[in-house]
Parts: sequence; structure tokens; C-alpha cells
Amino acid sequence: MRLDKIVRLDGYIQSIYLAVYANKLLLLDGCCRADVPMVLAYITDTLQRPISQLKVVMVTHMHPDHAGGANALKKATDCRIVSAEKSRQWYAGIGGQMMHLVDTGLAYYVAHRQNRPLKNLWYPAHLHPDVTVSEGDKIPHFSDWLVLETPGHTDRDLSLFHLPSRQVYTADLIIKLRHKFVAPFPIYDPKLYIQSLQKIKALKPSVVMMAHGRGLAIDDATFDMLITQAPKHPRTIKDTIKHKLLWRKDANFTVFSRRRNSKR
Repeated sequence: MRLDKIVRLDGYIQSIYLAVYANKLLLLDGCCRADVPMVLAYITDTLQRPISQLKVVMVTHMHPDHAGGANALKKATDCRIVSAEKSRQWYAGIGGQMMHLVDTGLAYYVAHRQNRPLKNLWYPAHLHPDVTVSEGDKIPHFSDWLVLETPGHTDRDLSLFHLPSRQVYTADLIIKLRHKFVAPFPIYDPKLYIQSLQKIKALKPSVVMMAHGRGLAIDDATFDMLITQAPKHPRTIKDTIKHKLLWRKDANFTVFSRRRNSKR
């Protein structure tokens, strides 16, 4: 069945993309918990469709603005949640629970920077999708969409490629800030991140739909710039704190050495 259009909605802190067909709908990511009423209202009021036409909600990775609304949307519409095939939960164990708290806090920080009103963003740390997918799979009920594994930002990031139109949704792989493109934060595996950028570049997509940005045509020169400037080391909360502590330690050692030398 032919795709009618892809609608971009302004979410709480990110762009939301809804693929619209004659009698079914595909949400390209799970959005924030706070976005759920708006998405449902768009379906019923603007599209004038029953919410049961929302057949699939993709979850490209587990951050609050990509997984936060998935369970609530499933409860409201009986849609299927589709996500990456992984044996281990992203927020597994005590460390994972702490990371879940940190990531939720970062979402609130982004909302504050965007002057958004305070809303409830809390969502379960563990996801139990109805269907899991991996590289080269088609999205259930939507065979015109190809699943691509594009890790680096996390270990399970997915991109979604619409084959007929060559439009690709890349979630957080590329961030558009005002007049420049940047890498996301965090980056857990820089090598995989660069490979993911190269994979999307090789597709020669007509449009790149970004969760933090809009749908834009991105040329090879911009991809090359992103690949060249991509972080060469992990960029996470843990690594940032470690780097700051080491920097301060080195700085203190330098000051201490200068004081000792000055006394000689």
C-alpha cells in the first residue's frame, strides 16, 4: 500500500514523524510520555482517523524522547511495539537504573533549555517489544520500510529507510542545532558511530529525518564533515566526569610543580 505522506509533529523536546497510509499509521519512534495525548489528538482530530489505525510504534533506542510514550500508546491503541533485537535490556542492573535516572534528568534539562513547561516524562526502564528486528528486516505491516542498525549513540540504535522515496529516519544519529550539524551525546562506541554515518551516507537518501531537527537533504560533503569531526573516544557522562577529574588532577599537579620549582 502506497505511503500518502510523512507528517512531522513538534514533540516535547524532539521531532515526531508519523507515516500516513490510506487505512493505517506508523509512528517512527516512541516519543516522550508527555507527547502521547498530542499524538492521539492529531490522529483523531486532524487526520480524523480512529486511533486503532496506529498499527506500529517503533522504538529506535531507549532514551526518554524515543521510548517514553511507547507503552502508553500501546495501551491506548493496541498497536505493536517494534524495537531492536537485543538479549539484554539497555538499562540493565543497578548501573542501568542509575543511567535511566540520568537520561531522564538530561531530558528535563533539554526541556528547560527549550523553555518547555514541566511535564511528567517518567517511563519504565525496561522495554518488552511485541516484535524485535535487526539489520535488513522489514517493519511488520509496513514492508516498504527497511530496518538499519546504526549503533554508536547507544548499542541498539535503529534507522528506518523508506525504500520507494529513499527517505530515512535516523533518530539521534545526527543532530541539527540552528545552523550546524553535530554528533549526539552520548556516544558509547565512536567506531560504530562512524560506521553508522558511513552506512547512511552510502544510501544517498533523498531526505534525512532527524529527531532533533527536521527532514533535510544532506549532501556528501556534510556527511564527510560529520565523519571527520566525529568523536574518537567515548563521550558519556561517566567519561566526561573521568576526563574532568583527570584534567583537574593534572592541573593541580602542574600548579604544585610550579610552586615547588618557585621555591628552589
